[in-house]
Amino acid sequence: MRLIGTIIPGVALLGALASFSAGAQTSAAKDLSSYAQNIVRVEAQAVNDAQSTETLGRERAGTGVILDERTVLTIGYLLLEAEQVDVVSTSGKKAPGTVAAYDHASGFGVIRTLVPLDGKPLEFGDSDAVSEKEKVLTIGQGEPEATEIFVLARKPFTGSWEYMLDNAIFTFPPVNNWSGAALITSSGKLIGLGSLIVNDAANGQRGVPGNMYVPTNLVRPILKDLLATGRRSGPVQPWLGMTTEVVRGNLMVTKLSKQGPAESAGIEVGDIIVGVSGEKFTDQAEFYKRVWRQGPAGTTVSLRVLHGGDVKDVPVKSIDRAESMRRPTGI
Repeated sequence: MRLIGTIIPGVALLGALASFSAGAQTSAAKDLSSYAQNIVRVEAQAVNDAQSTETLGRERAGTGVILDERTVLTIGYLLLEAEQVDVVSTSGKKAPGTVAAYDHASGFGVIRTLVPLDGKPLEFGDSDAVSEKEKVLTIGQGEPEATEIFVLARKPFTGSWEYMLDNAIFTFPPVNNWSGAALITSSGKLIGLGSLIVNDAANGQRGVPGNMYVPTNLVRPILKDLLATGRRSGPVQPWLGMTTEVVRGNLMVTKLSKQGPAESAGIEVGDIIVGVSGEKFTDQAEFYKRVWRQGPAGTTVSLRVLHGGDVKDVPVKSIDRAESMRRPTGI
């Protein structure tokens, strides 16, 4: 068992957990080991000068899900600026792979292997149809069988790295092998990939740990484009190259990508963002929405910034996130 032990606050949540545990006993007859054939271990190594090394490390490992004999879907941050990717099946067979696509907006990555995999594909389910309190399964690389968990919440998620999901899947109890882990319906369909462990998995209640899974309905309509060209078609989401956190009710810049748009425009760590194009916003989610509504990548976004006691408007020319990524020599 790979569940993380926790103390769970809230009578309602305890009741839900008790109900889930009782239901889990009735499904013990399921062959939870069969799902191991649908997943692989993803091993990636970033280029020497990768900016993502600071937060993700150069050597990365996580889970991928087999879509066909040479295609693997995984969580995208494992593949950021990767120069080498290997895929290891449950049998131990290692297949060299290439990064076929990385989609910053959804958070998914796609690998194509040079030789066929010996596992079995997992079919997509409808992630929009998954509701709170529903029992689901999760399995990560290296695990002999799937683990039964339940959906604790369907709600928005905002990440500090210019990332947002409108309807993420939050599960409980938390598991410790989440990076790219498959989230599967009771009928055996893929509905999400693991991204994070969080401490606010419940609706309206802090201190409840769990995992956040990215719904697969975000990748299904763009998968054909990702495989054909390495990216989704249409306008590209603008990227500013800055990490922000809510500190005492203020949106503070906590990190800047080196030579990224925000740093090049003069934004500094510690600055407080108070407006976009002269308009205030209420939270990080609204900030992202206002930035993305300004136009596609290449649009100049006017940020109102509190710096050293002074408020000033700073024009930041956005770029496509892919432009900032380091690539292996010759690619």
